[in-house]
Amino acid sequence: MAVTTSSAARLGALVVSVARGSAAEGAGILPGDEIIRVNGRAPRDIIEWQLATDAGEVDVEVLRSGVEREFEILKPEGMPLGVEVQSAVFDRVRTCDNHCEFCFIYQLPKGMRRSLYLKDDDYRLSFLYGNFTTLTRFTEADLERVITERLSPLNVSIHSTDPEVRSAMLRNERGGMSLRWLRALLDNDIEVRGQIVVCPGVNDGAVLADTLAGILDGYPELSSVAVVPLGISKFNPEASMRLHSPEEAAAVVDLVELWQPIYASVLGRRMVFAADEYYLMAQRDFPAADAYEGFVMHEDGIGMARTFEMEFHGQAIEPTGPRAGFFSAVDLPSNPAAYTGLRPSLSAASTAQPVQLRSRSTAAIGILTGEMGARVLAPLVDSLGRTDIRVIPVRNDFFGGNTAVTGLMTGTDLITVLGAEPENDRYLLPDVCLSEDGRFLDGKTVSDLPRTVEIIPTDGIALRKALEAR
Repeated sequence: MAVTTSSAARLGALVVSVARGSAAEGAGILPGDEIIRVNGRAPRDIIEWQLATDAGEVDVEVLRSGVEREFEILKPEGMPLGVEVQSAVFDRVRTCDNHCEFCFIYQLPKGMRRSLYLKDDDYRLSFLYGNFTTLTRFTEADLERVITERLSPLNVSIHSTDPEVRSAMLRNERGGMSLRWLRALLDNDIEVRGQIVVCPGVNDGAVLADTLAGILDGYPELSSVAVVPLGISKFNPEASMRLHSPEEAAAVVDLVELWQPIYASVLGRRMVFAADEYYLMAQRDFPAADAYEGFVMHEDGIGMARTFEMEFHGQAIEPTGPRAGFFSAVDLPSNPAAYTGLRPSLSAASTAQPVQLRSRSTAAIGILTGEMGARVLAPLVDSLGRTDIRVIPVRNDFFGGNTAVTGLMTGTDLITVLGAEPENDRYLLPDVCLSEDGRFLDGKTVSDLPRTVEIIPTDGIALRKALEAR
């Protein structure tokens, strides 16, 4: 059936590809079609799309060149339809109306791609990509959908359980009251992972202690709570936002480790953990592997260094990678850095391919990594006893501040560093700093670099294999 429509606006999700041999290809759906209805309803996002297309009988209506077309598709129930769409959210992404002093988006330089500047506070992106939501735009209808469709787990930014402190930090009068939604989610058995971005002089010290007490008292069902440091770039516009001192970082670690046995005695688990960055800033050893209780918070930068070490030394069979990445999220578009500070190693698998121009057997090896990553990698490389391998810390002058994680390395800074390195060495670049189409955050690509690099997965197993390759 074909119906002409005069609507020039996009009505639904854009089809970007159709799998060969799929039910969608057999029915005649094409790239460029706009999905406007599935089984008579307009899907709002990929969640509704997946639920609808899992059925054995699927009625898909699309807009093609201004003409509505309908396709009746029969397939085995549960078989994928074979359609890839442009975005996970078909209606508008729910943007954030907070004005947090610590928001990293406010600290980005001008001229980057537009998706990096969009702040989201969308619970759907929390479910799909691990973004953190403050729940300040959450509604009764959202709660009903989350419960009905069991959209779990969700990730919630807590920051403080004191209503006045939380409202002030979010610069939103609804900030103090919106945690009622957190209580409602937990009451309905939705798994929720919490996070506290600690800003020195704002919600550390006694405020952080009260927050950890408030969580145990009011939200003991939380599956985990990540305590992460504020991220600061040189473009930070807020005078009150400053870097942690080593003493302040150590105080956060001490406070978290003080509360862990309290949580364990009451709940049977530690629940709250400090990010790896805090241990690096405080110049403390990382906790033992068993202290991370299965590394459930790996994607939040907690236990990442310890798992990398285990992978590197052959103590792990499979790499422990983050579920979703900075780039895959911002190109949705959305931006987890708005709520999480500088999350280390938020990885998106790159499609860029390494190019070999030299003999592996004779070339020295340089491992490119952020300054914090270098502190983790250096002792691992030293343990090999090889003189032909060096770790090359890449200072992040593009963002400045305390931006030192590998996932935020830029092409601009790599160009500066590699320009001073020998031409014929092998250079290993972790894929964590590249988008799926091979772009750095500053828009540059590996082809802009002055030296050839080999792109490898960001895990200890892959690094060890690359170093052993001859």
